[in-house]
Amino acid sequence: MTSGELSHPTDGETRRLERAVVMQLLRDDCAERWLIAALERAVSDFAPAMLERALARLEYAGVVCRASESVWASRAARCLDELDLIGL
Repeated sequence: MTSGELSHPTDGETRRLERAVVMQLLRDDCAERWLIAALERAVSDFAPAMLERALARLEYAGVVCRASESVWASRAARCLDELDLIGL
């Protein structure tokens, strides 16, 4: 995926998935780091390939971080959440 593809506006379904991912990663009742397989189960209405694209876009934007099979909300995303600036 190129940077042009990552910054291209998203359709409604992709935006809905990206919001669902961020909401899952910012949950207070779960660990901060998620296995990507567990995240796939949590957003199972969407195809794994669509989740991969959403994670790539969110990572490119600095919203999430990834390492190996794990994903977590970035420090900036957590800070905005703690300041109640993320309203969903």
